[in-house]
Amino acid sequence: MSTSNGEKRALVIGGGIAGPVTALALRKAGVEAVVFEAYESSAEGIGGTFMIAPNGLDALATVGLGAEVGAIGQPIGPMLIEDGRGGVLAEFAGLPDLPPGRVMRRAELYEVLQRRLRESGIEVRYGKRLVGAEEGADGITARFADGDTATGDLLIGTDGTRSTVRTLIDPAAPGAQYTGLLGVGGYSPHRLPGRAGRGETMHFANGARAFFGYWGLPDGAGTAWFSNIPQPEQLTAEQVRAVSPEEWLRRVRDLHADDLPARDVLREAAADTVEVFPRLEIMPSVPHWYRGRMVLVGDSAHAPSNSSGQGVSLAVESAVELARCLRDLPDHTAAFAAYEALRRPRVEKIAANAARTNNQKSSGPVGRALFRLLAPIAMRTFLSPEKMLRPVHGHRIDWDRPALPVASGATGRQRRAVTAP
Repeated sequence: MSTSNGEKRALVIGGGIAGPVTALALRKAGVEAVVFEAYESSAEGIGGTFMIAPNGLDALATVGLGAEVGAIGQPIGPMLIEDGRGGVLAEFAGLPDLPPGRVMRRAELYEVLQRRLRESGIEVRYGKRLVGAEEGADGITARFADGDTATGDLLIGTDGTRSTVRTLIDPAAPGAQYTGLLGVGGYSPHRLPGRAGRGETMHFANGARAFFGYWGLPDGAGTAWFSNIPQPEQLTAEQVRAVSPEEWLRRVRDLHADDLPARDVLREAAADTVEVFPRLEIMPSVPHWYRGRMVLVGDSAHAPSNSSGQGVSLAVESAVELARCLRDLPDHTAAFAAYEALRRPRVEKIAANAARTNNQKSSGPVGRALFRLLAPIAMRTFLSPEKMLRPVHGHRIDWDRPALPVASGATGRQRRAVTAP
């Protein structure tokens, strides 16, 4: 139900990254929000490393987090594609009119988000695992596993790839699909030579048996690294924990024994810094993003897999775009339709590109050799930095421009939102 002063009230389900950003964007749009997190405490101090691309940084700046996010992590500009033998296949120098992306620990961003929620007076309730929801004429009531309930005008699912809200919207909705890759990462005191050692560049190398990524840390402090290991059958968290960090490091060293500079970086890697991520997943196309008073944001609707480098950036974009549509379209159904029309084509194209990258990462020796042969040609033609990066990294949401309803007569996935000039 609406608040005493007439503002809409949204129940935001999920307190990771998309949930807090959605709540902040809604506050900016004049919608009150309460965040409900299934776990008993926040995720501060938990999680691995990711990059927020220029488009994601711009969306975070829209909700007033530009300075705080710009003060954490490490700026990364150019990206080099290497052959795993010490050679460079191609370089994406970035776009001169865009800021560099930032690599950071998930915990660093959590801390910024939780602090801003407290400063903004936005309530977060922990230990609230959603189990159901009932809609009425004037609102929607969420039911939680501990027996509590909460009522609002809207229920927004920012609850990730295993979204409960998604199944409430559509019990037949698809779930996340495993990519066939296992993620392992850590730290090495190995110092990279030249520009690589200054921490300005992200490096990706398709090795003989696995994909390797690495970047120098600031002030020559060493090297951060990760490996995407082909793993046909997805492991559970329990199965991962049953293997020691030393054994995981041994396996990664074996896979990259013939790769440069992976071999040298891993030789000095510290086992006590090794982290393993078994849930490298991608969301297939979700048929229904909303129903009634419920709508999805972020990974619950469009997780593009880590290969895209866009998971967080797309989630915060969607949070901002939904708030803009709710601000300008008083009927929530029209707002949800406009939001989906603005977001679905973009996120599904990026996810499709990421799926192709996943297939290439998990290919055998012949596929890897073919990639090394064709990559230089592709990078000079249809995969040029301008063609690859501009549509993704250059995307901006104009908060001040009114959002308008979807084009008249369009239905389902044919819908395209229009925006006032």
